[in-house]
Amino acid sequence: MNGNCSTTGHKNPERLPDAAALEHQWKSIDWKKAETEVNGLQARIAKATQEKKWNTVKRLQYLLTHSYYAKVLAVRKVTTNKGKKTPGVDSELWSTPAAKMRGALTLTDKGYKAKPLRRVFIEKKGKKAKRPLGIPCMYDRAMQALYAQALDPVSETTADTKSFGFRKGRCAQDACEYIFTALSRSFSPQWVLEGDIKGCFDHISHDWLIEHIPMDKSVLKQFLKAGFVFQRELFPTDEGTPQGGVISPILANMALDGMQKVLSDRFHTNRLGRVDIRFKNAHKVNLVRYADDFIVTAATKEIAEEAKEIIRDFLQARGLELSEEKTVITHIDDGFDMLGWTFRKFKGKLIVKPSKKALKALKSALSETILGRGKAWKQEILIEKLNQQIRGWTNYHQSVCASEAFAHIDYILCE
Repeated sequence: MNGNCSTTGHKNPERLPDAAALEHQWKSIDWKKAETEVNGLQARIAKATQEKKWNTVKRLQYLLTHSYYAKVLAVRKVTTNKGKKTPGVDSELWSTPAAKMRGALTLTDKGYKAKPLRRVFIEKKGKKAKRPLGIPCMYDRAMQALYAQALDPVSETTADTKSFGFRKGRCAQDACEYIFTALSRSFSPQWVLEGDIKGCFDHISHDWLIEHIPMDKSVLKQFLKAGFVFQRELFPTDEGTPQGGVISPILANMALDGMQKVLSDRFHTNRLGRVDIRFKNAHKVNLVRYADDFIVTAATKEIAEEAKEIIRDFLQARGLELSEEKTVITHIDDGFDMLGWTFRKFKGKLIVKPSKKALKALKSALSETILGRGKAWKQEILIEKLNQQIRGWTNYHQSVCASEAFAHIDYILCE
């Protein structure tokens, strides 16, 4: 089958092959060829984005979202991720090869109407309040994954260079390393603005997204305006992008991209608007962002205050606002927490170690495993579960000064 073949002819389920034929078709897919075809189109989209050829970008995105290979990859993604066993409002799960193939062959933008999300609430770490999560049905998840493949090359090409969350080839450790580079020297900035956006995913302006996100507007509107069902009652969605949607992290990142530029435009130039090489970044303003968590360094407290106001105006245009309680300006000698680490200078030396909150959360999780669920497990299963938790936590923190934290965890477990 041609990689750019449209499958709109399979919209009617009655015209699809029987289950045995669908199962055989799914199992015979050449996944390596599929990835090569889609990666090739994505590379062309990225190149056209760099050259600002937006009509070419639009045409290539159309080719990708109507590609047979892109559709089967989208279905594979949503049927192999962590949420594969969580159904939407239609209670459907594509658990068999035939169901997966049927789903791939019926994906189309013609007459597409997204079903409402299923609203559930999950626990927040260390908090009594719960986080709302919107669960799309499998078909809508696959559609989001399909269009995410076409939007991701644009997002990656136009993204802020110091944005690290929900991006391929980037992780929290990269953000940690850049923060360390920005703050560790003797002449590094002394003040840090710790930014917290109030309900980022829940409050992004739909009008801003529809106007600025370069993708099929009719499909994007369906993703955004689907509504959600809670306790058998339908509620509209007038703002925000659902936490739980496949494409939501890309939309959120694109909404926040540009924050680095507005800060650079203000603080990296002199009064005449020209860059003075001798005093470039004399304000010592650096932004590091991981999803909706960010910090801004500054030479003085006053510069940090000004950066805060600039970011406030930037967010306001996108329907967002800073949390006044959680957005604070801190001296590096007092330290600050980000991504589970504490960054603080002791006698001029920057030390990065696991935060008290991260340590408390691990101890709580280990206690739950041992005293809660562990009672029903055999000893070898309990040891295996504990090793999984400990190994994951230590791998995350191994690049920082964590020896004391590791020793403390050893003590707690052996106590």
